[in-house]
Amino acid sequence: MYRPDHAKHTGSTAHHDDRVQYLVVGDESSLAELESELALLPLCARGRVFVEVDRPGDVSVLVTPLRMTVTWLPRAARAGAPGSGEPCRPGQAALRAVKAWTAEMLCDGPGETHAILAGGYALVADVHDHLVDEIGMRPDVVSAPTAFRLRASN
Repeated sequence: MYRPDHAKHTGSTAHHDDRVQYLVVGDESSLAELESELALLPLCARGRVFVEVDRPGDVSVLVTPLRMTVTWLPRAARAGAPGSGEPCRPGQAALRAVKAWTAEMLCDGPGETHAILAGGYALVADVHDHLVDEIGMRPDVVSAPTAFRLRASN
């Protein structure tokens, strides 16, 4: 859609962006679902994709809108809880990445951010709880598999 007011922006003018940003999170069990969800996003969508996989060799190419950044999180290359010496459990790397991203990118609150969650129950439930209960995202903008029956805990 052409917006005539958009042409007035320069490097020195404020740009108040009213577009939605997306947070997409999944694991190796949900790669096909992630590809489908990413294909449905608008071409101008912006945001972050975190994909947790078992090993670095499991990293592949995901087709995303140009303004989406993909971060692969191989568990084998990460430790579990800091100082524990334990291996990284499924869901743990993605949850840490989401917590760091939300702390930096949503410091003023969730704003117009939508989340798409896919993968194993532990990953989806932990990320859902963080986004809804700790960050304050509305449950209706956090998409998770309906079979998990996740609700906001108030």
